[in-house]
This record gives sequence, C-alpha cells and structure tokens, in this order.
Amino acid sequence: MRRFCELGDIVVLSGAGLSTDSGIPDYRGVTGSRRRYAPMTYDIFRADPVARHRYWARSFLGWRTIARARPNDGHHAVAALQQEGLIRAIITQNVDGLHQAAGARDVIELHGGLDRTVCLDCGERAARQELDERLRSVNADYAPSVAAVNPDGDVELLAAELDAFVMVGCLACGGGPLKPDVVFFGENVPRERVERCYEQVGSARGLLVLGSSLTVMSGYRFVLRAAKLGIPVAIINQGPTRGDAAATLRLDAALGSLLPAVVRGSESSWAPPPAIQMHP
Repeated sequence: MRRFCELGDIVVLSGAGLSTDSGIPDYRGVTGSRRRYAPMTYDIFRADPVARHRYWARSFLGWRTIARARPNDGHHAVAALQQEGLIRAIITQNVDGLHQAAGARDVIELHGGLDRTVCLDCGERAARQELDERLRSVNADYAPSVAAVNPDGDVELLAAELDAFVMVGCLACGGGPLKPDVVFFGENVPRERVERCYEQVGSARGLLVLGSSLTVMSGYRFVLRAAKLGIPVAIINQGPTRGDAAATLRLDAALGSLLPAVVRGSESSWAPPPAIQMHP
C-alpha cells in the first residue's frame, strides 16, 4: 500500500468505515447495521412539516454524538500522507468533518457537512452550533431515551417522544424551514461539485478508496471513471465492495491499524488478514 501511495498525486475517496473508530456507526460495514427506519428523503423533508419536525427532534439529539467525535488514527494518517505530498485531493462521502479536524486540507465534502444549516426559503447558510444553542434554550427539559445513533447524525425515537420537541426557524428571513447542509436521499449532489471530483480523479495517478462499500452510485461513479481512464484503484474496506472487480489492489483491513503503518512505512509489522486480493 505504501508503494501505491508513493505513485503520488493520489486521490482519496473515503466513506463511513473511516469514521467508525471515532464512534460514528456506518450502515453496511462489519461494525454497523442498517437502520430500522428509512432515511429522510429530500422530497418528504421539503413537503411535509411533520416529517421535518420528526427529523429535527432526532437530529437535535444525534448531533451531540457527531459534535463530540474526534478524528481517529485513520483520519490523522490520511492528513499525514497529504502533508507528505502523496495525496493530491480528498473526496469524502462523510458529513462529519473529521478529515478537516485531523488537519487535512481542501477536502471535497461530496454530501455536504452536518456542521452547517441552510434555509429552504432564503438559502442562508449558518453554523450548526448556532442552531444547536437556540434549540437547547427552547428544549431545556427535552431528554428522551436514545435507542441508537445513525451515521447521518440523527437518532431513533419513539413517536410518542416527538411532540415535546420545539423547532425554531431561520433567523435571517424570520422563520424559514431549516435543513442540514447535506445531500438527502433523492437529492442530487450539486453538479459543479461532481465535476470538481471528476477533474481530480481524471488527473490523478491513483484512486484510493477508504472505508466505503461503494453501494451507491454517488461514490462508485468515481471508481468507474478511474477504471475507464486506466487509473489504478486501491480499495481498503472491511467487507466486500461494489468496486472490487475494478481494483488493482484490494485489502480487507481495519483502517485505524493499517493506515498509520502506511505512514510509518512499517507495513511489514502490520499483520494482514488472509483476505487480500491483488490484480495485475
């Protein structure tokens, strides 16, 4: 893997599996499970005030897990490889901001970031911390039990626990409905963001996928683009991925232990699992 990174001009595509060691669950990896409830869709969020209220009640509590999360050894290793000049760009499917917190630069947040909100009426963007402080002031006694936290920063609550939650609106326009500045299911990633990612992949010497099953096309399309252009693809993930057939190098490994060894150049001291596939 160190030799792959030393190609230089590597583009990283990271997914939820990179953040599990920071306490943020994933959907499909060996450390996570699929949620019992369907995730919020963009159309429902826009059209249904009751659904928005339900989302924000859950997100108000789940945000605390995201806000407390800290970068793990995998995030720090990616930042260190970037500082060495081996990584040219980082594209992340995650919305937790942990790459930046570890010191990585110029991170492309493919699906946006939970640390910001956007008003659906006026388009004003604001810091999530500002909203959290307002919500805490009007929900001081709101403390239902939390069954589970989901990767996108909301929790699972009983229907009976939703009514007591109080939501607030946009300060800039006087009450417009707020949305986290992330791409919901059914919502398109902004085209200019996708094109920027394509440009980075197209000019890279290698694409390194970290902790993503590549199940959704949003990230998988960059593996397809790299393969079409003859750009080597390395995938490190626990469990199979949709892109395995396109991989030049495929490792089934825990990122928190392997990536620091790559930085140190001491992969020989890292005990690899038996499921390693390499293609010429």
